[in-house]
Amino acid sequence: MKNILLVISCIVSLSVFGQAGKLKKADNYFEKLSYAYAAELYESLIGSEVDSPKLKAKLAACYLKMDDYRKAVDNYAKMIESSDATKEDLYNYSYALKQVGNYAESDKWMNKYTQLASADSRSLLFLDNTGYKSKIESTKPFFEIHNLDLNTSSADFGGYYNPAENEMYFVTSRKKRVFVKNQWSWNSNRFLDVYKVSLDADHKTGSVKRVKKVNTKFHEGPLAFSPDNKTVYFTRNNVSKGKKRRDGQKIQNLKIYIADINEKGKWVKEREFPYNSKDYSVGHPTISRDGKTLYLASDKPGGFGGADIYKVAVNPDGTFGEMINLGNKINTEGQEMFPFIDVENRLFFSTDGQPGLGGLDVFVALPEGGNFVKTINIGKPVNSQYDDFAFTMSKDFKYGFLSSNRAEGKGDDDIYSVQLIRPFVFSVTIKGVARDKKGEVVPMAKIDLKDDKGNIIETVMADADGNYAFEVEYEKKYSLNGSREKYFDGTNTASTFTNEQVVYADVILEKDPGLSLYAVVTDKKTGKPLEGVKVNIVDNFTGKAINILTPESGDFRRALNDKKLNDRGSYSFVLQKEGYFSKTVTYNVLFDKPGQYNVHSILDLGLDPEVKDLRELVQINPINFDLNKYNIRPDAAKELDKIVEIMNKYPNMVVELGSHTDCRATAAYNMKLSDNRAKASAEYIKKRITNPERIYGKGYGESRLLNDCACEGNVKSDCSEEEHEKNRRTEFKVISTGEDKLKVINTSTDSF
Repeated sequence: MKNILLVISCIVSLSVFGQAGKLKKADNYFEKLSYAYAAELYESLIGSEVDSPKLKAKLAACYLKMDDYRKAVDNYAKMIESSDATKEDLYNYSYALKQVGNYAESDKWMNKYTQLASADSRSLLFLDNTGYKSKIESTKPFFEIHNLDLNTSSADFGGYYNPAENEMYFVTSRKKRVFVKNQWSWNSNRFLDVYKVSLDADHKTGSVKRVKKVNTKFHEGPLAFSPDNKTVYFTRNNVSKGKKRRDGQKIQNLKIYIADINEKGKWVKEREFPYNSKDYSVGHPTISRDGKTLYLASDKPGGFGGADIYKVAVNPDGTFGEMINLGNKINTEGQEMFPFIDVENRLFFSTDGQPGLGGLDVFVALPEGGNFVKTINIGKPVNSQYDDFAFTMSKDFKYGFLSSNRAEGKGDDDIYSVQLIRPFVFSVTIKGVARDKKGEVVPMAKIDLKDDKGNIIETVMADADGNYAFEVEYEKKYSLNGSREKYFDGTNTASTFTNEQVVYADVILEKDPGLSLYAVVTDKKTGKPLEGVKVNIVDNFTGKAINILTPESGDFRRALNDKKLNDRGSYSFVLQKEGYFSKTVTYNVLFDKPGQYNVHSILDLGLDPEVKDLRELVQINPINFDLNKYNIRPDAAKELDKIVEIMNKYPNMVVELGSHTDCRATAAYNMKLSDNRAKASAEYIKKRITNPERIYGKGYGESRLLNDCACEGNVKSDCSEEEHEKNRRTEFKVISTGEDKLKVINTSTDSF
């Protein structure tokens, strides 16, 4: 029923003709848009001597107009490969295929159409949006929709709020009028009337009533109320008399009518909109929230093709300004219909001219500077492979209505309630200024926008004032990198997990003085850059210090404004990060040439993850002792020297050295032996490290066996020598890794 934009043809009866006469009559019905009657005759001619690819194309077109897409596809398929197939047949076949859910085949024929109609805006839009389906379907839903109880098996569509939003007006063909033939020849359905339904505070529908003294024997359709509720604009077939009713093809077009609303809510003083014409249609009015601009749809000559959307200024005295086409940002060679303007001046409309999921899809045009600069498909569940149209929303943009002929409906077109479930933000603008550290703008800087994986999405050049902007997706994380000759790169991050339309993120670049230090901190184990490392850089000559926190790239830079060629430098770097051993390194350098000095190419800036056992840092072989002895053998010393190296590398590390025996000999003897061995080992290390109190030895004897090889008292063990050997071990347990950790005070009585 969305096809009431924009015409109705004469109503005639069928007669019996010869085959040639039938074909001529069918063609006449087709030209008069009487598709239901034309289809019946074309069907009767299939297989006859006048059957042809052109006949099948017209029959398919009839079914397309009548929303019987399966029959349209079947008939187009029988003629589409013939030489008689026109480029319009190719387009219609592609269109019908999408309506039955065959997107791959639809795109195939749309590609063929683009080769024959390369200048058509629909071709250009298709070629520019080859991934349209996945993009639309990947859009996180903004709305929930539900079929309304008021729907019937007849056509029901619309959903137009009165200004108080306590009533909703809609259009329906549900009522068969007594003594009036109100069946139209487009698809043999009844004509449309205006009804209304009450709404409660939650926008739930109540009782349904037919609007009195508005409906005629023809179509009444989409409507809009002025914000002050003093005027209503509504669509109706031309009800003029005689020759003034139809155009040269005997088509009865649509007009916009205007009525005042009196104190009792009655529509009075009906009059025509000044741009009405019997030669083209004008309909589907919607009015801006300030009441100053009327938007409408029309197929008047001079447009882009099909129905286009126009705007007209509403003057304070009730007169109207010029009827202005909204241009090619909105309109195509297809159909643009059912405009709705919301309180934010966003224009919603339905179109079959832009790449969508099928039939009419609802799009939104975003305003900027008084114009509409960008149109976006609003995605599922509002849009489907079927016709989706007449989208309207409440003033607070929380509730609304949608019409659709999707398969799960109750009949023809159905009305669905709409509820917003997340902020209506499609894209976010990231804006910023490229500056230096003094706050001065950096003009003409190159700004790279990167996704959360570090891939460059887009690059722009900042203007003379350092300004830049990116249009990005909602609910994403981005990073920005700014660069310019004679400057160090600057970075920043921006998140679009926000309800705001604009996110501000400046990029700070640093002027290159000619000499600089640059370094990358990595995870020693994986080699990957480390984010969030606290870096304290001290100039050992001046004592000046700066603190830096590494970004995701793990790097940092220090400009050396106080240095010149052939100067010497000495810098201490203290690197700290939770979960890693801290590190202090000293970098001594002669600045014998201009440029960047890479500290990490000279010094090891990899941080070791904190461990519980030193074996996670270094391979330690078994610490061996002579039988019943605890003096340190040369082979044991070699292993203990590894511990010395680690503990000197990490001067805040606290280690417990634990010695264990197997079960053989008495428990008391084993405890004493293991304690002596632990003390001896710890003493060896203490003499060779800074802050020797950081290590202590403790003997555990046979109290912590690793297997079932106990053999005390009456318990006898049949374990092998290899199994006993597993229990004879020395462990190096890391108790503390830094000054911020609590040091363990040794209170054990059986260790030194």
